Amino acid sequence: MSSNTDKPGQAPGTSFVPADSKINHEASIKYWSSLASTNSNMLGMLGTYPWYTRIELQGSKNFLTKVRRLLPGLPASGKFALGADCGAGVGRVTEGFLSHVCDVVDAVEPVRKFTDVLANSQLKTDGVVGDIYTVGLENWYPEKKYDLIWTQWCVGHLTDAQLIDYIVRCRGSLAENGLVVLKENLSTDRLGLDMFDEEDSSVTRTDEKFRQIFEAAGMVVIKSEIQTGFPKQFKLLPVKSYALRPKS
Repeated sequence: MSSNTDKPGQAPGTSFVPADSKINHEASIKYWSSLASTNSNMLGMLGTYPWYTRIELQGSKNFLTKVRRLLPGLPASGKFALGADCGAGVGRVTEGFLSHVCDVVDAVEPVRKFTDVLANSQLKTDGVVGDIYTVGLENWYPEKKYDLIWTQWCVGHLTDAQLIDYIVRCRGSLAENGLVVLKENLSTDRLGLDMFDEEDSSVTRTDEKFRQIFEAAGMVVIKSEIQTGFPKQFKLLPVKSYALRPKS
């Protein structure tokens, strides 16, 4: 996905270092493990913007509704039988969104303190949360067939090669009319490059990079959409959702 050729704004002859080559999984886990875990409104991942979650979840609901209307053989309403919340954290997305569109949601999350919250949550008691996998996406090998695999704000911790492999595994674990949705921040680098964040050891990719990765993983983008509704004065990174289906 990346090369060592000269890039715009780079001195000729110097070596280009891909942003994803700087990712350190241990540093990522250490960062997230240092944060407080809470299931009070599932806002633990949203920092100082508690209003963000309502707008963001509604955007996800609207996007999925549009996607379902586009796909023959996929019911436009009703619940999916089995979903997966990948990068589940303490269950914010499952509680506020996926529980309303799936009968059961499996959770994939590498930070033990967050999956402990999920394991002791009302969601688990009520049977909404199914199996919980305390593992990074790079090491998750699904053994079920999923109707919806929702992956949000976590693939920045995977290298490009790991992300391709992850999506390939998701592709192979889809039910007949299954759907993969990936929702992530987009890079705003002025040179059009991926951005590396040293604080949590993650990469924010460009739209172009994501599409290259989807192509390499054998997936087709059925629909993509920028999340709207965030106040402009906060100058947040663009957030984009991609609905993916296997090429075949």
